[in-house]
Amino acid sequence: MDEPIRILLVDDHKIVRQGVRAFFDAHEGIDVIGEAGSGEEAVKLVEERVPDVVLMDLIMPGMDGVEATRLAKDLSPRTQIVVLTSYHDDEHIFPALQAGALSYILKDVEMDELADAVFKAARGEATLHPQIASRVIQELHGRKATENTVGVDLTKREMEILKMLAQGMSNSEIAEKFVISKHTVKGHVSNILSKLHLADRTQAAVYAWQRGVVSRE
Repeated sequence: MDEPIRILLVDDHKIVRQGVRAFFDAHEGIDVIGEAGSGEEAVKLVEERVPDVVLMDLIMPGMDGVEATRLAKDLSPRTQIVVLTSYHDDEHIFPALQAGALSYILKDVEMDELADAVFKAARGEATLHPQIASRVIQELHGRKATENTVGVDLTKREMEILKMLAQGMSNSEIAEKFVISKHTVKGHVSNILSKLHLADRTQAAVYAWQRGVVSRE
């Protein structure tokens, strides 16, 4: 028999955690290994226990679910994050997905559907609430329509760093060029990837060459 999926429940409302836990405790194949009432606590438990799946609330006092997701994925890339929230506006959807969340589910979901999302997440398969999926598709279509607008949201410094990424420069080399810390460069690169909806610096380099940010001299 396969090992049960080890999940962590994160929500600042104890009654929500209790309800979800009661369901999963009676569900074969899922093992709740811990609960967290804050983003800080969630990150700590991810580091200590390395769950397979985290059910992550977004709005919590202190560290929110977006930042907790980002830090949790940094600590444990294998851990999949399933956002479980009441919020379905762009300012919550896209930051959560960009931070590394695999799935985005609203709290009106049926419990059996939530369990199905957990099983899918453990296999690396995403689940998006239909309303969320619709917004993601609209965003992709809108992005395609404006894809020829090069770096529209990038600052002057970010455009300079994008050019250097395209030229194959490392964070250390960029930091030395601008006399700034590697940590600052890493922050700029992260912002560039987020603004351009790219996955990594290789894609950023390809983007820059394709759109003429750097010329083939």
